[in-house]
Amino acid sequence: MCGIAGLFDIRGKRDFDPGLMKRMNDIQFHRGPDEGDIFQEPGVALGHRRLSIIDLSTGQQPLFNEDGSVAVVFNGEIYNYQELVPELEALGHVFHTRSDTEVIVHAWEAWGEDCVQRFRGMFAFGLWDRNQQTFFMARDRLGVKPLYYALLDDGTLVFGSELKVLMQHPGLDRRIDPQAVEEYFAFGYVAEPRTIFRGARKLQPAETLCIRRGAPVPAPKTYWDVQFTLDNHLTLADASAELTERLRESVRLRMIAEVPLGAFLSGGVDSSAVVASMAGLTGEPVNTCSIAFDDPAFNESAFAQMVADRYKTRHFVETVKSDDFDLIDTLAALYDEPYADSSAIPTYRVCQLARKHVTVALSGDGGDESLGGYRRYRTHLMEERMRSAMPFGVRRPVFGLLGRVYPKADWAPRVFRAKTTFQALARDAVQAYFHNVSILKDDMRRSLFSAGFRKELAGYNAIDVFRRHAFNANDEDPLALIQYLDLKTYLVGDINTKVDRASMAHSLEVREPLMDHKLVEWLASLPSALKIKGQEGKFVFKKAMEPMLPDDVLYRPKMGFAVPLARWFRGPLKTRLEDAVLGSTLAETGIFNRDYLRHLLEAHQSGARDYSSPLWTVLMFEAFLRNNSGASAAPTVFA
Repeated sequence: MCGIAGLFDIRGKRDFDPGLMKRMNDIQFHRGPDEGDIFQEPGVALGHRRLSIIDLSTGQQPLFNEDGSVAVVFNGEIYNYQELVPELEALGHVFHTRSDTEVIVHAWEAWGEDCVQRFRGMFAFGLWDRNQQTFFMARDRLGVKPLYYALLDDGTLVFGSELKVLMQHPGLDRRIDPQAVEEYFAFGYVAEPRTIFRGARKLQPAETLCIRRGAPVPAPKTYWDVQFTLDNHLTLADASAELTERLRESVRLRMIAEVPLGAFLSGGVDSSAVVASMAGLTGEPVNTCSIAFDDPAFNESAFAQMVADRYKTRHFVETVKSDDFDLIDTLAALYDEPYADSSAIPTYRVCQLARKHVTVALSGDGGDESLGGYRRYRTHLMEERMRSAMPFGVRRPVFGLLGRVYPKADWAPRVFRAKTTFQALARDAVQAYFHNVSILKDDMRRSLFSAGFRKELAGYNAIDVFRRHAFNANDEDPLALIQYLDLKTYLVGDINTKVDRASMAHSLEVREPLMDHKLVEWLASLPSALKIKGQEGKFVFKKAMEPMLPDDVLYRPKMGFAVPLARWFRGPLKTRLEDAVLGSTLAETGIFNRDYLRHLLEAHQSGARDYSSPLWTVLMFEAFLRNNSGASAAPTVFA
């Protein structure tokens, strides 16, 4: 696990400033504190920070082929590298290290752009081929590892593992992208391929970008996609048995390391299943790490302890105070662009704890998306059954009217909170799911933004992100559709971003067995009825894990990694929130309607509404602006 950075002259062979390259590499020291190096030749500069995991003595980067004509900087792990080495040796390639990184340069020589098809792992890399005068970038299939890049006006390609790497370059256009702001206040993150700045992009998951010097820059290419075929008609017993074996294989591949290794253990199904699988693959006690909360409403540590006791793990627990909100500014600096998942706070803390004991930790991330674990999936399926009973031409006017006139009643029992349901029934499936997952709904974002900013948006709506992906989805199965949307958006922009930044802030490598692309492909072949049965999500997974985990872990209500935002904003963070929401930082951008900001604040603090999530989203945007107040190009101000 590392940090990569680089510069490439698309047009010629300019000599890049060594001081600039050093700043770009040094700004991500936290991603690789063990070693760092830079390679430069006319028109190319590559930088690398190393967190040593495999081949500690000879895996330094940038790494080269036999004659030094191909160089690579790489972040991640190629889990099947030991299978690829003999195949490449049979083709005449000579290896000088035992690292997975060296497989990349030889695979490029053997298979060119198709080399990524052979890799099983999490990766982002930049590769320079002097003989072909070609620069090649790639990102793993599920977007576990990040890769930012920018094409500057002077013909320079600049890239890095974090946006802060690109921000070291004075030529980067750091004006705020209005469409990114719209996406952020809908999703809580800026969706791929956009970034908060107009001049920078993210390479999307399963994309490559191949640039030949002197030729036009092509669009990125997609080399993989998951297809929800749902045509693998196994019995429940056979599917459970095969799932157990496939998970075991994925975990085994991710236990290869030459440094201390362990796992996160939250007490949920996914992380518990990973720990149970690890325990069956080693004769040593598994190192497990858990965060406890002093607020019982958020504390899952007792369930984590059950699993730790069952498998006799070496278990480490730290208690986080329920008022652990001192990380707001730390998170703003860590994520570089606005990011509003408040579970980043406990995630940061569990990574901090894990790094005291291990260098590599396995996690349970990705299980909800592939196995149907989110509560919102069951809600969506219920709504879809109701939508299918009535033609859209009838539903839209009838339920649209009810959705407009029915009062919002957050305080009422769930059965009386029908406004959101009515609104969902007036929409098609993609609109409804977008509405359900949006932090600020369409009407709220319209009220939040100033008239001048809405003009800048020119009608753009964040639902376009979903529409773009839905075009490639299986829209005949309602669960498959929204699973696909989440794999393309929420998993990448929220979950993977959160874990990558929080873990690398502590120089910790996190590996995700449930995001193995072969496992994801197989799960996508299973019928949806095996994933959600009645009100039980992850049905086949829970059945598979029954011999390995207690029912109290498998069949309890899902809690999530939450923090008490509503109470914070009415108590210890009240003044901080008021200063941020009504202060000059937001006002000076021209983006916001100050009257609506005041409404959100007053309605929440009076107890009339729970606006904790929208307000956290506003608070983190304000923190992002303050963190970037010294930008060489000030944020756009809208009239």
